Amino acid sequence: MTTDFDHIVIGAGISGLGAAHFSARRGLSTLVLEASDRVGGCINSQHFDALGGFWTEGGGHTCFNSYGNMLSILDDLGLTGQVEEKLKVGYKLWKGGKRRSILSALHFFEAARSIPRLFTAPKDGRSVADYYGSVLGRRNYRDLLRYAFQAVICQPADDYPAEALFRRKPRRKEVIKAFTFAKGISTIPEAIAAQDAIQVRTGQRIARIESDAEGFLVHGEDGSQVRGRHLTLAVPPDVATALMPNGFEAARDTISDIGMSEIETLVLAFRNQDLPLKPIAGLIAVEDAFYSAVSRDFKPDDYRGFAFHFKPGQLSPEAQVERACTALGVAPDRIAAQSRIHNRLPALRSGHFDLVKRLDAALAGSRLAVTGNWFLGVSMEDALTRSRSESDRLFGT
Repeated sequence: MTTDFDHIVIGAGISGLGAAHFSARRGLSTLVLEASDRVGGCINSQHFDALGGFWTEGGGHTCFNSYGNMLSILDDLGLTGQVEEKLKVGYKLWKGGKRRSILSALHFFEAARSIPRLFTAPKDGRSVADYYGSVLGRRNYRDLLRYAFQAVICQPADDYPAEALFRRKPRRKEVIKAFTFAKGISTIPEAIAAQDAIQVRTGQRIARIESDAEGFLVHGEDGSQVRGRHLTLAVPPDVATALMPNGFEAARDTISDIGMSEIETLVLAFRNQDLPLKPIAGLIAVEDAFYSAVSRDFKPDDYRGFAFHFKPGQLSPEAQVERACTALGVAPDRIAAQSRIHNRLPALRSGHFDLVKRLDAALAGSRLAVTGNWFLGVSMEDALTRSRSESDRLFGT
């Protein structure tokens, strides 16, 4: 039986688009199927047409020159020369209803005593609370680092694997250290999806997937069918569990207990003159209804934008607006535009990397790849690193 494509990818987040890019560069016919009406997944630059196209990030916020796999894709697409520098602005704490300096929560002497361990203490198998409490001090972790890490991963951080945070990567020094694009980071997934060598179909909900000696048969909820010689699942772990084809029960069982963290993101835009707050990178919330607020002050404009990442179910939409405006020191009637996004991130826990090893053993020698932001960490580069390694496994280096 003939196949329609050499490679089918389920999911058009950066993981899936990266997997599609790597196979298309090998000359393989590649199809991407995405359930939603847009590509990019957690990369989601929110554009406001009524504000002259002003945008602010609603998901992933920053790219770095240590993102080697991402930069290789930008090189392929001719985008590396279009990166734009992000101006340096600092974060503030939001604690007890007030904006405070980061240093106000830091215990200097404890950090000075503990920090030598940062260069010798192993991360392997340790939780964030255990590792960073050891190398930077328990009080520093309790009063500052716990909330800083929660702000990064938008979920409780204590039991998160320390190995999945801040992995060291080589930098490309000829590229700006922290960068974005003129129209936001969504430039990247949109450019990958626009390649002639990749066919992308949005609004494609998958009912089930069958596997046989020839490859995979993907059944859509609308009754459509498409065959592929190779398949990549680039979806959250709960979706991957549901879609895992017959013959891969061991892989399905391995990932079935990985949880997800739900995030309610509120994006707000204000006219410059309506917001007296000095430029900031964002707010790290301490014991509040939101994990963090990330600004677009790194790229000055006639407007200012903020993405507030709220804990699910704690505040009504109206109360979220009130809390965000209180934190920024502005009245709600000064909002120039707003949008809401439902984000999901994997809730990794201690022992996760042993689980990944078991999954890889279950997939070894097969034509099925599994990728996402739930293998090495939640960053864009972590996701692409997994996609690259799975592509090499399927198609060779």
